[in-house]
Amino acid sequence: MDYQRYIDWADDRIVDDSRRVVLAFIVVTLVFSAGLGNISTNAGTSQFTTDLPAEEAFSQVNTEFSPAFSPDTGNTQLIQEGNNVLSKDALLRMLRAQERLEDHRDLRVTGTSSAATIVAQQLDPSARTTEAQIRAIESASSSEIDAAVRRAAENPQFGSLVSSDFNRGSASASATLGLVTHELPAGISSGSGQGGSSPLTSIQRQAQFTVQSAGQGTITVFGSGIVAAEFSNVVFDSLILTVPAAVIFILIFLSIAYRDLADMALGLIALFMAIIWTFGFMGLAGIPFSQMLIAVPPLLLAVGIDFGIHAINRYREERQHGTSIHRSMRITTDQLLVAFFIVTGTTVIGFAANLTSSLPPIQDFGFVAAVGITFTFFIFGVFLPAAKVELDTLRQRYPIPTFTEKPLGSEDSALGGVLRGGVVIAERAPVVFLLATLVLTAGAGVYATGISTSFSQDDFLPPEDNPDWIESLPEPFAPSEYTVTERTNFLEEKFDSTQSGRATIYVQGPMRQDSALEQIYRAGDDPPDSFVREDGRASSTSIVTVIQDRAARDPEFRRLVERNDANDNGVPDDNLEEVYEYLLSSSSRDRALNYITEDYRSTRVVYTVEAGASDSEVAEDARTVAEDFRYDAVATGSIVVFQAVSDVILESAVQSLAIALAGASVFLVFIYYVLEGRPSLGIANVIPVVVTVALLAGTMRLLRIPFNAITATMLAITIGLGVDYSVHVTHRFADEIHDYDLVTALDRTVRGTGGALLGSMLTTVFGIGVLALAVFPAIGQFGILTALSIAYAFLTSLLVLPSVLVIWDGLTNYDQPLRRLFHISGPERIQASKTKSDD
Repeated sequence: MDYQRYIDWADDRIVDDSRRVVLAFIVVTLVFSAGLGNISTNAGTSQFTTDLPAEEAFSQVNTEFSPAFSPDTGNTQLIQEGNNVLSKDALLRMLRAQERLEDHRDLRVTGTSSAATIVAQQLDPSARTTEAQIRAIESASSSEIDAAVRRAAENPQFGSLVSSDFNRGSASASATLGLVTHELPAGISSGSGQGGSSPLTSIQRQAQFTVQSAGQGTITVFGSGIVAAEFSNVVFDSLILTVPAAVIFILIFLSIAYRDLADMALGLIALFMAIIWTFGFMGLAGIPFSQMLIAVPPLLLAVGIDFGIHAINRYREERQHGTSIHRSMRITTDQLLVAFFIVTGTTVIGFAANLTSSLPPIQDFGFVAAVGITFTFFIFGVFLPAAKVELDTLRQRYPIPTFTEKPLGSEDSALGGVLRGGVVIAERAPVVFLLATLVLTAGAGVYATGISTSFSQDDFLPPEDNPDWIESLPEPFAPSEYTVTERTNFLEEKFDSTQSGRATIYVQGPMRQDSALEQIYRAGDDPPDSFVREDGRASSTSIVTVIQDRAARDPEFRRLVERNDANDNGVPDDNLEEVYEYLLSSSSRDRALNYITEDYRSTRVVYTVEAGASDSEVAEDARTVAEDFRYDAVATGSIVVFQAVSDVILESAVQSLAIALAGASVFLVFIYYVLEGRPSLGIANVIPVVVTVALLAGTMRLLRIPFNAITATMLAITIGLGVDYSVHVTHRFADEIHDYDLVTALDRTVRGTGGALLGSMLTTVFGIGVLALAVFPAIGQFGILTALSIAYAFLTSLLVLPSVLVIWDGLTNYDQPLRRLFHISGPERIQASKTKSDD
């Protein structure tokens, strides 16, 4: 394939029509900038759970059985803390907070409830309004209230509203919950995840202000709207904290790499254009900005900085020989357009491998990153060289300051001597060194198999306590005030009834069938280890327990149940429709509808799980129990949904790694066959990338960084970025080996390309490493891992790749390569190899 004519055509456009090229790119930048205003945000965990069976079942459960979470309502929690939240004063504070919220029309409150409500109705059963309940508490003595609290404890709902330290004897507890239901515009649905903005966010913010202004200092407002707001804020706070730091580091290292203000300005303009093109494209394509996409700008900077430094450095190498501006740039682009194309192809493959994930945010990340890298190729491969031609042409006419034209890593520099360390190893003991590298790689790979996988809301929230230095930052860098993590931890600690200790089985089938309830009852026999046991059976709540509770209080209903209970186990197995109709016409209607639909076509069973059980154990056991149902049954609930996402994350990480590695290898083999007629050079190119991936995976386990929603893409990204460095070395070597012996070719490669790689590595490691400062923990982990992957890629490209290329040369240039490779060592072998090849 005669590809050179296409390269020559591009060289002509860049060098001879440089001004038109620059103007064309400016116009395209203006077009993409129009899309910046259309970018929306999508934050939180809900974006990761779309289309998962467990999530769909959970949404159905919330829709069918939990009126507070129906599509047209929203729920707010009032969290009350104190020495005894069941004292008279504390009960009145809760009721007055409820009343104040009910009276605020903008909050669209349709109902409130709390432990205080239940206690007041024990004192006065006719107290149906909050105002009447306040009067009932006010008129009661402390002893009467304590007695009412003890009676209220018999109500299962009361137990779910008071903390686990509730003491019935002393009628005391340290925390309680109030529930407020709001009417929302149609179409707002709920699920297991939180995120995004909604009317509920503003409602809960207003409710928060209303309660605080009433002086109810021991009561705080909490809910999904507040969680959503903090999910969004943590993204903004992370960006405003890390971007300035990244800019400072990038400017420092770019000034060292370029050592010329005008050249550095060109590089920064090109980086800025890459960001505008990518995010403008997102706005025009309607792709929302999520936490996952915070990683895209650093990746574009990593590749863009690398391309920019290589382009300027290679151009300076030619200019140092006295070559003209146009000739120097033509030589530069003739070589680097091919190198940039190879890097872009392999990097795009690495990022696009994430499209195979079943999680939409990871798919979006892979797509946007691939598009952004493609844009970066055109900007740094075409625009930057054309702009450099224009700049240096103007320098010949006008006194534009020029600080240096000397490339990094030149032959007479101390840096050049340091960079050739890998060549020294390759000259003396390449086989021994690669065997040691193989052992290290294999060890790191085996060690990495123990990386854990996680998915939770904590991945998207700041830590409960930020470091003191973050809290002391001035505006606008000071982070927002965060309460969600603290509130979530408090709820998990204080309330046994939170959903984190539950696994739900959603069952669809003809619940009128005689065996339906017996089937639910038998599912509790011999429960798995992660389920809580009561009298040898699984602790659960379902329509069966509602029937049993009603039968215990209602003699008429008990007789109905007994008439239709063939085996005397308290579970009716005949005339079930009659049983349901009685239940739904009684005061137990609302509770019954929490577990069975009015058409008797679906039900749910909620099992209590052991506090010490892992999410994977609970999810696996819940799925096992669901399989025992003869009807269609799906295990769901927060634990099961998040574990399902965690499983998909691990699957995505492994799958994208395999696809990225295989895809990059095939691409490199093909491209080196086309360019050099030596496909095996592509395999040599991949070896340091494999080492880099193994080292990074081992480091993840060593640092106890799990695969989560953000870091799941890390291994595929490492391939994309790692190939970047090894391609520059391999392609430069392939060019140099045509004109020089093996040692000289390697030496010129690492001195010329190695200098640019060093500047690129330092700039991007520090520029991306500042993400560790983010208040968003997963992004901090991503920044650390990305910086490490780039550092590893640099080291393996300059230390491992020269030995790989020496062995590759010996294997491909000898008549009897294996025998002679292992019997000739040292510089003599290398020179002999080249002499044989030349002959």
